[in-house]
Amino acid sequence: MESLHHVPALVEHYIALYGIAALAVIIFFESLGLPLPGESALIAASLAAVHGDLSIWQVAIAGFSGAVAGDSTGYAIGRAGGRSLLRRFGPHLGLTATRLQNLEARFRRWGALLVMAARFIVVLRQLNGLVAGSMAMPWIRFVAANAVGAILWTALWTLGPYFFTEAFLKYR
Repeated sequence: MESLHHVPALVEHYIALYGIAALAVIIFFESLGLPLPGESALIAASLAAVHGDLSIWQVAIAGFSGAVAGDSTGYAIGRAGGRSLLRRFGPHLGLTATRLQNLEARFRRWGALLVMAARFIVVLRQLNGLVAGSMAMPWIRFVAANAVGAILWTALWTLGPYFFTEAFLKYR
């Protein structure tokens, strides 16, 4: 947990240099699959909004936009080449043809729920769009589930710290 103490300063630095777009870019690349601190960046930006340094609505829009755009880009990549990669390298990872068919069946049934829930789980958040595209989830279902998941995730990590900062500071 100690390693996360530098994140607010790092986020503040990039936002000071590049504006609120830096937050959207961080979340975009995290949602695309890079191991970046998107959630921590969103919390840090929300806390900056508490102090009046940023607009909470700009923070929320940047978080939502970055999340949806990153996952959508991941979906397009997964749709274009993810399936062939799974067939080629899946057996080396224990993903046999039978397991792949089972995964596809589960994704057809629960895909929208999985996309929404994955937004809240580290690693799954990064792989969300790639997997949905690889599983050939229908685009319209993916976009709807992605948007709902991004709204809920962004609201939690933007509005939660913004409105409840005082409650947490009381118990320090």
